[in-house]
Amino acid sequence: MLNGPIPPHVDPRKLADRGVTLRGELQLADLPRLCDPLAEHAGVVRAQIHFERDERMTAVIHSELDVEVKMVCQRCLELVALPIHSECDYAVVREGANTQSLPKDYDVLEVGEDPLDLLALVEDELLLALPIVPLHDPDVCQPPAGLEEPSPSEDEVSRSNPFSVLAQLKRDPNV
Repeated sequence: MLNGPIPPHVDPRKLADRGVTLRGELQLADLPRLCDPLAEHAGVVRAQIHFERDERMTAVIHSELDVEVKMVCQRCLELVALPIHSECDYAVVREGANTQSLPKDYDVLEVGEDPLDLLALVEDELLLALPIVPLHDPDVCQPPAGLEEPSPSEDEVSRSNPFSVLAQLKRDPNV
């Protein structure tokens, strides 16, 4: 097991042959695509990435990532701190290889002769783990004042449905 900074590029097949586990922290500010939807860029990503060979001798990567991010709550428009946890299992295959025989538990990661960009992989995992709509718990926040749905006023004329004529035609067997 290696503790310390996570290297930006690795050869996953060599690390899998040795059964290496990388543990370390990454600065959130070093992941620019992840910082884009966030309200604040301060923070630390705790990463544990284990490389091994499975029973079929396929190089496999198991990753566990934890970070707390700050986003804008879409209900109250205030900052919300969200704990993000991501676990993924990848089967490392050569580019263009047949992946039909791989177990369905693995995501396929095609890697050529160049080293794997480990920071991009971590960033991709965390981007997929972000909530689509960040929100506080409903007990914690309410929508800002003035954003409630307006109730219909008495002056509004009730309109008939323009398709109600079609519904009547459909019911009439003589047409």
